[in-house]
Amino acid sequence: MIVQHDLSVTTRGRGTYDITADVARRVRDSRIRAGLCHCFLQHTSASLILCENADPSVRSDLEAFLQRLAPDGDPRFEHCNEGPDDMPAHLRSILTKTDLTLPVRAGRLALGTWQGLYLYEHRTGTRDRQVLLTISGEAA
Repeated sequence: MIVQHDLSVTTRGRGTYDITADVARRVRDSRIRAGLCHCFLQHTSASLILCENADPSVRSDLEAFLQRLAPDGDPRFEHCNEGPDDMPAHLRSILTKTDLTLPVRAGRLALGTWQGLYLYEHRTGTRDRQVLLTISGEAA
């Protein structure tokens, strides 16, 4: 059985947005008992990350690292059509991921104790982001 859902996330600028509960709810509602949940972000300037969910400093340290690696307004970047955060957002998206595949066991996401699923917005302005969830496997 295969089930698809669209998940919309409105971001308020650069940072991480916890989507774990939203994805987990859609997995439970799918009635898939064992299988996979593929999450695909339909954008090129944001990403999906599976990250530590207990200590937010992990995500702020990740942001500090990426700021050094791909700084806004770097004069070496030719692509800046939408502002100084345009090319850095694309680089961040390429260096992280725009999709994740997660296991489903007993009708639930089989995440580790300290794992959370986050949409990582790389642009500085407000954006509407779309995540396509494809949940497949053995139905209940």
